[in-house]
Amino acid sequence: MAGRSPPPIDLHVQFASDAAGLPPDTDFERSDFQAWVNAAFAGAGVAPDGSLAIRLVGLKEGTALNETWRRKTGPTNVLAFPGPAPGVPLPPGLPREFGDLVICLPVVAGEAALQGKKPADHLAHLVVHGTLHLLGFTHDADADAARMEALETRILAALGIPDPYVTK
Repeated sequence: MAGRSPPPIDLHVQFASDAAGLPPDTDFERSDFQAWVNAAFAGAGVAPDGSLAIRLVGLKEGTALNETWRRKTGPTNVLAFPGPAPGVPLPPGLPREFGDLVICLPVVAGEAALQGKKPADHLAHLVVHGTLHLLGFTHDADADAARMEALETRILAALGIPDPYVTK
């Protein structure tokens, strides 16, 4: 069936914070997460043939997870927990699990304010950034960081979001 786009990733979004974390005028919906994740898969040239979860948390959970898994004090904006490596055999009928993203909404709101960005644009950037991590992209070496940032910028531009790496 030429010309048809691939089915969207099976996405699960969990709002796990009592405090919204983002300003009340933030303009995003659950469907935005689907669009952001699908754009990251398309930009990376990876078929969205599986599932992915995004958990939106407050400071307490964000801090606990960052301290437990990264051994770093305090919360961070996004954590990526990849699923099984590609090629790992799965039971028949079980979809590929790309992994989980955990996004700390109060950190996102604070960073957006400090950087002069729309909170929803910054959230979209972190969803794209985290999704690319789940797909194997890293920014440990300078060349990898440049490649990943360029890809993020192209993906976000296609979504109508300004370059997140341009400082104001």
